[in-house]
Amino acid sequence: MKDKTLLSIFSVFFCYSILIVSCSSGGDGGSSGGGGGNGGGGNGQIIPSNLVVNVTIQGQDAQNPNGDGSGQFSATATATNAVKYGFKVGSNGTETQNTTGIFSYTLTEAGTNQFPLYVYAYSSTDDRISKINNLTVYVEGNGGSGNNDVLVWSDEFDGTGPINSSKWSTETGGGGWGNQEVQIYTSSTDNVVRENGILKIKAIKESNGTYSSARIKTQDKFEFKYGRVEIRAKLPSAQGTWPALWMLGANYPDVGWPQCGEIDIMEQFQDKNKVKSTLHWKLADGNRGEYGQETANTTSTDWHVYEMDWTATTIKTYLDGTKFFEMTVSGVDPYFPFNEEFFFIFNVAMGGTLGGEIDPNFTQDAMEVDYIRVYQ
Repeated sequence: MKDKTLLSIFSVFFCYSILIVSCSSGGDGGSSGGGGGNGGGGNGQIIPSNLVVNVTIQGQDAQNPNGDGSGQFSATATATNAVKYGFKVGSNGTETQNTTGIFSYTLTEAGTNQFPLYVYAYSSTDDRISKINNLTVYVEGNGGSGNNDVLVWSDEFDGTGPINSSKWSTETGGGGWGNQEVQIYTSSTDNVVRENGILKIKAIKESNGTYSSARIKTQDKFEFKYGRVEIRAKLPSAQGTWPALWMLGANYPDVGWPQCGEIDIMEQFQDKNKVKSTLHWKLADGNRGEYGQETANTTSTDWHVYEMDWTATTIKTYLDGTKFFEMTVSGVDPYFPFNEEFFFIFNVAMGGTLGGEIDPNFTQDAMEVDYIRVYQ
């Protein structure tokens, strides 16, 4: 899917201050002239000073720290010796200038958007100073009908190169990941990369005998509640690989696992002729609840569509349109967490409790993903 820059201008005025990072005139993070000094400068320069920026995210409060889901935010700027102001959203955005110092935007990219807002103050000699506001703004949905039939988020993994950092981040490190896994996750393009429109997560046996792989997630970038998910993927065939297309509750940092909940859309263990879907949650007695169902998939190294349909009452999963898992999820809070937001995780583990014994002749293998699409 082509990277989206879907920003539209709104006239919304607010007065909420956030923490800002200051830098002086020149480039976005560089300096020239007198910076934010007393307004002086050589050779007839007039340098602005005392740049103050106030930003409001619409609907932001203690319960909604990233806003009310509308995606609207605004900024006001004032400075001494300034005759105009500039605003730029994101490192690759286009600067827009005005003389009022008042600016508003609406983001339409569904999910949690994190980006810098650059604000500039210009003098009559066109010297400038700037400040950077690091914002996190939540956008709920993208025009979904509520029937899980309108595309609201996707990644087609078009092109060749690193993964789209506006949609995904990597988790790195080893230590077993709670399951005695042996791989070390990296952010290297040796392990996770787009190649000719296909995402490839590669597990590799390194020259020193260790194993590297990759684990990517949409946490804080795209989190959602209810919808239909389609993932077209090929799975690795080597013994010891443990590929997974799964989801974790967005409140994981606050409540931990398993209370946050886990939705395993597809996992493949030692038996490469089967795949499994499983839900995990916290029981009232503090133990972990778990329910899973598997289905035959004797051609898992070919392309297949793994699908989940998630409503307020049930979660169902499908292999190429055939349902093989269903569970009612309308239990008592907080032990059935499946009415909260979740984020995606894709990874290939090696060995461990469910990956099994690794083929001694293993060199490398990969999980490939053609696309992921979310409908609401």
